[in-house]
Amino acid sequence: MFNVEKIRQDFPILQRQVNGKPLVYLDNAATSQTPQQVIDVIVDYYSNFNANIHRGVHTLSQEATDKYEAARQTIQKHFNAKHAHEIIMTAGTTHGINLVANGFSSLLKKEDEIIVSALEHHSNIVPWQMLCEKTGATLKVIPMNTAGELIMNDYDRLLTKNTKLVFVNHISNALGTINPIEAIIKKAHQVGAAVLIDGAQACPHIKADMQALNVDFYVASAHKMCGPTGIGFLYGKEAWLHKLPPYQGGGEMIADVTFEKTTYADLPHKFEAGTPNICGGIAFGAAVDYMNNIGFAAIEKYEHELLEYATAELQKIQSLKIYGTAKNKTSVISFNLEGIHPYDIGTLLDKMGIAVRTGHHCAQPIMNFYDIPGTVRASFAFYNTKAEVDALITAVKKAQMMLS
Repeated sequence: MFNVEKIRQDFPILQRQVNGKPLVYLDNAATSQTPQQVIDVIVDYYSNFNANIHRGVHTLSQEATDKYEAARQTIQKHFNAKHAHEIIMTAGTTHGINLVANGFSSLLKKEDEIIVSALEHHSNIVPWQMLCEKTGATLKVIPMNTAGELIMNDYDRLLTKNTKLVFVNHISNALGTINPIEAIIKKAHQVGAAVLIDGAQACPHIKADMQALNVDFYVASAHKMCGPTGIGFLYGKEAWLHKLPPYQGGGEMIADVTFEKTTYADLPHKFEAGTPNICGGIAFGAAVDYMNNIGFAAIEKYEHELLEYATAELQKIQSLKIYGTAKNKTSVISFNLEGIHPYDIGTLLDKMGIAVRTGHHCAQPIMNFYDIPGTVRASFAFYNTKAEVDALITAVKKAQMMLS
């Protein structure tokens, strides 16, 4: 059975106070918290296995290598990639996106077209703008409606024989909208386009299946799903990873080097130049195991209950507006109080021990669409409680009274 109080005991930080108040951590869309089980893996690595991998014949190197590659297989199994070498370890979602964008810079021509959505994080906008500047390709945007949903009829019209790449997030970080990526992928493939899905916001809530989705590329970060920062993964279909050139040159990604010519290593090492975040990779695997032990079906059900409860309670507050009312969304609520800047609300909430995110959430086009400077974003995880939602509601009402 899902026991949130028992789960909360796994997270040391949830026991601390902020500004003399019990911490209510509602900034999970930015970074989730880390359970003791993952912290223990990090300590264990540096205490007992700290060595460079893939290169040493000594015991520590071999043990560290085994743990790192076991983590890769854990990630492969969780996301149901066909091969372990289709999982490229990266520094995070942004790194993975840039790796793919860099690779396509040698494949695109001036008449080619790229499609992104209006719901994207800057990390899934700027690299493609840079790619278009390099290649002369054209960037097109799937528009959104006032509910924060993509207008799929317009997507159909944007797709042409010149469409080579489509990039969409699985879930919007700013609004919580769950995008219809199955339909997006299928329609893109019908015109011969490749698809990259930004799964950073989806991986803590949804168990994405690479083979079922038939997606070409999928990226995510460990720190969104109870793991450490500075580590993530890029999934790429084997055929596409063979087509793309290496992103960086250096050690580990080579097969043979002379001053005349270098040949590259096989997958996945072709894209993993230099010493990786070894401890981070091992801890990423531990975080995936931790969440699977709880169960994603249970996590999704509980977080949906929190979302519905928090939405209903926030809607009772006079002059409060929620942005992002898609029929299909996850546990993210972006809102504003009429006449009050979101930064001021967030500052007062922090004084009451409540951590939320304020601003444009690296999604300025969304804020421009609504003609607002930003929002207050409360994002919930499976270790949050209805009592914490109540604390948020009380604090928002108090902030409103103080700032009005």
